[in-house]
Amino acid sequence: MADPARDLESKALKLPARARARLAVRLIDSLDPEVEPDSDALWLKEAERRLRELQSGTVAEIPAKDVFRKARSTLR
Repeated sequence: MADPARDLESKALKLPARARARLAVRLIDSLDPEVEPDSDALWLKEAERRLRELQSGTVAEIPAKDVFRKARSTLR
């Protein structure tokens, strides 16, 4: 008997990137229906706050390679 989830996954992976992204968001949203309804607006507000901090020099940028190096060493 065929596995419907695998069949669906196979078909989904053949979709264009934009359609896969939309599907991924819908699937993730379906896992946690109790998500804050304004979470997108809250994340945007947080991103804008962080951008202002970077632009004003309140915080310093950290190169991605340094962040990943630290994360890897922490996980070991």
